[in-house]
Amino acid sequence: MAEEQTQPTANVSGSVPPVKEPEVSTPDGGKRKRYIRAQTGKDRREYVKRKIKERSEEVNDGTASNRPESSEPRLPKRRAALLIGFCGSDYQGMQANEGARTIEGELFKALCEAGAVSADNSTDQKKVQLQRAARTDKGVHAAGQVVSLKMIIEDPMIVEKINQRLPAQIRVWGFVRVVRSFNAKTMCDSRVYEYLLPTYTFMEPSKKCMELARTVPFEEREIPVSSDEEMQRKRDYRAPKEVLEFVKDAFGKYKGTHDFRNFTVTKGCTENNSKRYIHWFDVSEPMIINGSEWLSLKVKGQSFMLHQIRKMVGLVILMVRAGAPLSLMDKLFGGSRVNIPKAPGLGLLLERPVFDGYNKRPDSDKPGSSGKVSFEPYEKEIGEFRQKFIYDTITKTELDEAVFDNWVMSTEVFPEQYTYINKEGIIPESAIVVPGQEARPRPRRPNAGISTLAADKKTAESSEDEQDSNDL
Repeated sequence: MAEEQTQPTANVSGSVPPVKEPEVSTPDGGKRKRYIRAQTGKDRREYVKRKIKERSEEVNDGTASNRPESSEPRLPKRRAALLIGFCGSDYQGMQANEGARTIEGELFKALCEAGAVSADNSTDQKKVQLQRAARTDKGVHAAGQVVSLKMIIEDPMIVEKINQRLPAQIRVWGFVRVVRSFNAKTMCDSRVYEYLLPTYTFMEPSKKCMELARTVPFEEREIPVSSDEEMQRKRDYRAPKEVLEFVKDAFGKYKGTHDFRNFTVTKGCTENNSKRYIHWFDVSEPMIINGSEWLSLKVKGQSFMLHQIRKMVGLVILMVRAGAPLSLMDKLFGGSRVNIPKAPGLGLLLERPVFDGYNKRPDSDKPGSSGKVSFEPYEKEIGEFRQKFIYDTITKTELDEAVFDNWVMSTEVFPEQYTYINKEGIIPESAIVVPGQEARPRPRRPNAGISTLAADKKTAESSEDEQDSNDL
C-alpha cells in the first residue's frame, strides 16, 4: 500500500507557507537549504535581493567567472534590447565565430563577467537567445547597433559593469526592456548606413594604369603603388560642382524599389528575392579632413543584401571616373549579370537600426516593456564615440595606408572585368557574367606575402557587412 504524502496545512489566511527541504551538500563542503517553488512571493523577493548582492560582490572582487555552477534558484532574466556601438577595426566582424575575434565574442564575455548572464548560460550565447539587428563584416563599424537577449537586469549598475569589462572601442549605451517576443533581427523595420568617401576617387583615370593594362598580359600585371607626391596631389583634389551634382543624381537613382541582383553575390540570388526598397540616399556637402576632401553618404533601406551598399558606392565611383551616363544604372537594375566591384569596407558604418513599428505599438500591446528602442537618449555619447573611434580611425587608416587609392588602381589595372563602364552606357557581351564561370584570378600586389593573400581570401569568403534578416 502506497504511503500517504503529507500535504502542507494552510494557515488562517488560507495561504500556503514556504516549504523547506532538508539541507543538502554544496561543492565547497558546506550546507544550504533547498527551497522548492511553493515559497511565498515575499520569500522569493528577499532571495533575489540577497543573490543580487552576492553576485555584485563576486563581480567586484573578480571571482564571478570562477564560481562553480549551482543548482540554486536562478536570478530572473528579462528580455532586453541592448544598445551598443563599436569600432570594427581589428575584429573579424560582428557575429560570433569560433576561433575568430568578433564583437559578439567580446560582448558576451563581458556580459558573463558582469553578471548579466548567469554561469549556467555562459557557455553558449544561444542559451540567452542573443540576436543582432544587422551583421557587419570585418573592419566595419557601428555607431548604433541593437542586440536582443535574455539578461539579468536587476543590478542598477549593470551597464557600467559591462563597460568596465569591454575594450574602449566597444560601448554599451544602455538597454530597454522589451516584450518576450522581441527579436532585434526580425522586428527591425529598416537600417541606416553611412559611408565616408574621399572625393579624389572621382579623379580621371591614371595614365600609368591605363598603359599597364594595355601593354602587360593580364596574369603578369601588378597593382602599382602611388608615390608620396602622387598621393599628395590626390589629397589636394577638390571635386568640381558638376561632379558633385552628378554624384548626388547617381545616388538618388537608387531610391525606391529596384532589382538589385547585380549588387550582391550570384549564388542564391534570383529575380524573386533581389528586390529591395531604398527610402533615401543622401550625399553631404564636401568636408575637409586631414587635408583631404570627403563626402558622407547616408542610405536608409528596409534591408540590404550581401555586399549591396559597397557595390552601390563602387558603381558610382567608376561611372564618374569614366564619364558613364546615368542611363547605365537603369540597365543594371535587373537585366544581365555583370561584375560590380565592392568599394572598400573601411568607409562603411552602421549608423542605427530602426524599430518604428515596435515603438508605435501602444503600451497595452507591449506588456513588460520599459520604453522605445531608440538611440536618442544617448546622442551626445554616441557623437563623441563616433568621432573618436570611427571617423578618426577611417581617415587615419586612409592617410596611412591609402586604402581607397589601392582600390581605384586595382579597377584600372584590370579593366577587362568592367567593360560596361563606358561613355555610351552600353553593356557589351564581354561584360556579362556567365553563371558557373570562374572569375580570372588577379595577380598579387608587389611585395604581397602569403599571409596577406590568405587574409584576403578569408575576407572574401566571410559574411558581409549589410547582411540582415531579409537577406540571402
